[in-house]
Order: sequence, then C-alpha cells, then structure tokens
Amino acid sequence: MRFQVLRRLFGDKRGNVAVIFGLSLVPMTFLVGMGIDYGQAATRNDQLSSAADAAALAAVTTAMMASNDAASTKAATNTFNAQASVISGVTYNPANLTVTVVDSITTRTVTVSYKAASTNVFPNVLGSSTIALTGQAQAIGQSPPNIDFYLLLDSSPSMAIAATQSGITTMVNSTQSQGGCAFGCHESHPSTDGLGNPGGEDNYALARSLGVVLRIDNLNQAAQNLMTTAKQTEAANNATYRMATYSFDTGFNTVGTLTSNLSNAQTLASNLTLLEVYANNLLTSSNNNNDEDTNYDKAMSNINSTMPTPGNGTNAPGDKPQEVMFFVTDGVEDECQSPTLNAYTGGGCRQQYLMNSNTDWCTKIKNRGIRIAVIYTEYLPLPTNPWYVNFNGLGAGVSSFQPKIAAQLQSCASQGLYYEVTTGGDISSALSSLFQIAVATAHLSK
Repeated sequence: MRFQVLRRLFGDKRGNVAVIFGLSLVPMTFLVGMGIDYGQAATRNDQLSSAADAAALAAVTTAMMASNDAASTKAATNTFNAQASVISGVTYNPANLTVTVVDSITTRTVTVSYKAASTNVFPNVLGSSTIALTGQAQAIGQSPPNIDFYLLLDSSPSMAIAATQSGITTMVNSTQSQGGCAFGCHESHPSTDGLGNPGGEDNYALARSLGVVLRIDNLNQAAQNLMTTAKQTEAANNATYRMATYSFDTGFNTVGTLTSNLSNAQTLASNLTLLEVYANNLLTSSNNNNDEDTNYDKAMSNINSTMPTPGNGTNAPGDKPQEVMFFVTDGVEDECQSPTLNAYTGGGCRQQYLMNSNTDWCTKIKNRGIRIAVIYTEYLPLPTNPWYVNFNGLGAGVSSFQPKIAAQLQSCASQGLYYEVTTGGDISSALSSLFQIAVATAHLSK
C-alpha cells in the first residue's frame, strides 16, 4: 500500500513547472543583476573617459602652453575632479588620479590616468559592492608657432562670375545679345567685340551698373577680413604672423609682399583686382594671346620660389616661421599647351583643362614642409554658355571636366585644410575657418 502511494507521488508531474521556475530564478536574478551593474559601470566609465579627455586638453590650452608644468598639472587635475565628482554612482579618490606632463622643444604631452569604482545595485549577486573603473587620455599641445602666410588668389576673368544665383540670372537676362553671359568680364576696349551692351560698355561695367556683386568682389573683401582675423588671433596666441598676398591670371602678380604689419597687409589686400584685357582675345592692342588668361603653372612656380624653406616656428635662435599657403581658385587652367591637345584655334595652343594636369606643384610644395589651405570657388555649370559647353564648337569645354575639379583641389590641400564655396557662399568665412584650423595646435592623441 505504501509503495503504491509513493509511486503515485513520484509519477505526478503537475507541479514540475513551478519547481523548474523556482530553480531558474537564481540564475535569472544573477544574470539580470550582473547586466544592470556592468551596464552602469560601462556608462560611468565613458563619462570618466570624457572627463579625462577634457582634463588633458585643459592642460595644453594656449594659456597653459605659456605656463609651467605645474600649472598644466593643476589645470588637468581640477578639470577632472570637477567633472568626476558629479557622476552619480562613482566612488572616486583624487589620490588615484595621475597627471604626467612631458615637454619637448615645441610640444607638451599630457597624460591623464584615473582609477575609480562603480557602485553595484546588486552587490550580493556579484559578490562585490563595486566594479573597478580605469582609463587614460592623452593630449598634445604645441606652443603657438610663428607662421608666415602666403595668399595666392585667382584674379583671372572667370572670377568675374556673379557671386549669387540671382546675380547670375540678372547677368544672363541682360546679355541676351551674347547668348546670355554670367560673367562680368573686364575689357578696356569692348567695342572691338561688339557685345551689344548699352553704350558699348563691357560686361564688367554692365555688372556694376546693375548692382551685381562679382566673385572677385567677395574675394577682395575676404582677403581684407582675413587680416583682421590674423591680428586678433596673433594677439590671443602671443605669436607672430606675417602675411603676403599675390594674385595670378596670365602672370604672377604681387599685391603685397611679406610683412608683420597686418594693418598694412590689409590695406594692400584691398588692391586685388580682376585682370583687365584689351579685347576678348587680346591682352593689349598688340598682344594676341588667344584669350589664355589663367597660367596656373607660372603662378605655382613663382609662389614656390617665393616661399623659403620653413622652420618650426619657435622663438629659438636660428629657427624660422612655419609656412602656410592659402590658395583660392576655381581650379581651371587656361594657358598655352601642346598643339596635340584640343586646340582652341587651328595651329594654336590654347587649352582649358583641369588644374594640376601637367606638373604636380601641390605635392612639390607640401614636400617642402609647407601646408596648403585650398578654397575652391566652385566653377558653376553654365549650360547657356557655348564656351563652357563645347569651347564654341572648337573642342571640349570646361563641362568635360567640371565634375572632377573639387576632388583635384581637395587632393592639393593639406589634411583638414580644404573648403568649398558654392554659389552665394561666404569666401570670408571660409578663409577665417581655414586660418583657425591652420593655427590650432592642441589635439587628443588617444
């Protein structure tokens, strides 16, 4: 009888689910608790890591680079302590923060290492009340260097395009006798071309009478504004900056030679002007150059010869300033090339093509230790202009390579020093932004 009762008891499976569920609660609770605590610990360590980044950067600011190591250490310590102390659930002892400062001739490397603990919500589950947290951040700062800046600005007739879409539309609508021209080109004897403008004026004068702002106008103002930015930054960084301004079209033109007098450089920069030609295909009444108005190779060869070998930019005896070249252009060459290329006239040699096609001047200059900042003033598609589309039927026009210009100019620029200005874009802001990047010296290394 007893045997039968026991047999029925062990054979009854109706309570198995409850038993199994009860047994599974232990590992489930462990897993949930572990997930919560480790998840919170990871989040808190990310917050501490961000605090360490901020602390390392605080130690290599411009002000700190002008101070001693002790000041940098204090700045890093105070920054980290202030941020770490407000992170909820973190147990942190300032004694467990290590700040190391290492100086070289021109740089300062600051390493911030921390140890802390994340408080567990389920201490009994993990068998510990905390999870250890550790991390490290490193920043490198350079004493604000002395820098010489060389501006190479495109002053060819293509920079006379209207600066905004509304301006382009106004110019096209006002030059229907020419088929619609968006350029305010400047000629000293326009009657030879019979443009059909009121009073026989050239398109440059027409743009002025219509109140159309040209890209060369914006570039002129941007060059002047850059000098103001340079003066303000020079004072803030306690560094020395010098400026030189050149333009290029058929030749290489000196607007202002290298000077530390930035106010004078600003005045000289206002003299940037567009190339004036005698008539469409002539520079003067006796110089027929087939309208070859952008000699990129001559410009780059001359600027390369003008810029001496740069130094580290320190105030150490015998050292020389660093050098940065600002290059503003629409990226199109327009000069005499081999007659085997698409010639503009029979037997002639005019060719419009992608900048840097023959000689890689950008690499030559960068290999000398000179950084290049490039602003691409977009060469806008002009489908109403037969000269843009197919070179007036005498060969492939700019349209054949216009999509490649941006990539070519970006490859010319040094890392992080490229900016593209589209229709209606602000050349002045672009120059200012690239200038600040060029003089920036502090960065996180890890």
